[in-house]
Amino acid sequence: MSAAKTVTHLFWTFVAGGAAALVYGRPALVATGAGLAAILLYRLDRPRRFRSLVRRVARRHARILALRRRQECFVDAYGNTVEDGWLREREYFIERTVLPILEQRGFSDYLDPRWDQMIAIVEAAAASVRLPDETDMPEDGIAYERFCAGLLTQAGWHARPTQASGDQGADVIAENAGTRLVIQCKRYGKPVGNAAVQEVAAAARHWSADMAAVVSNAGFTPAARKLAATTGVQLLHHDDLAELRPMRSANRRLPA
Repeated sequence: MSAAKTVTHLFWTFVAGGAAALVYGRPALVATGAGLAAILLYRLDRPRRFRSLVRRVARRHARILALRRRQECFVDAYGNTVEDGWLREREYFIERTVLPILEQRGFSDYLDPRWDQMIAIVEAAAASVRLPDETDMPEDGIAYERFCAGLLTQAGWHARPTQASGDQGADVIAENAGTRLVIQCKRYGKPVGNAAVQEVAAAARHWSADMAAVVSNAGFTPAARKLAATTGVQLLHHDDLAELRPMRSANRRLPA
């Protein structure tokens, strides 16, 4: 409820209560006072309800936010921690997921001054999730491919790394319930670019695959994300492989 609506509700409650008091006397005055108090309490409780709603939405997506934060932060060659990707991801989540819900709940006039509050709540939700330790991840690229194939196998896929040469851009091929998946694995120290997306999309056509993905311990550049959206390639962290499921038959086949 906006400030203008609150004033309007107070005014008409007072007017209606005053008119009723002329007819019913003291009981109507008591009821009017209670109504005015309820409106004021609802208004004063608005900041708490705003924070609670943002917190519920963020907690609902906390694990994905935690994964994205780990993917999108890296240390560059100079030892600096680069968080640009995570800052973009955080704003994207608020704009596309949080704000529409707030607007539906009547907080449209309440958003701009509280942007920093929303940022802090989303950051806290991402930090609240304990992700698997990255120290168990292989350092070598070939070993990382076998590592990803093993995660898929544990998730119910029949997965195998391809040969080092002649793979046509596919590092791992996996099948499950009639769905064929090709994966390119990138053990990087910085976000993966769109070249990997191009290569795995080509590999999917070569291997007649239903699904294609780039899997990395690092994040992905905006160009990679844009290209993935148009080619149907999934961009995954290796932790996502534990929950990766085959596509339904009606949704199979990547864009030609």
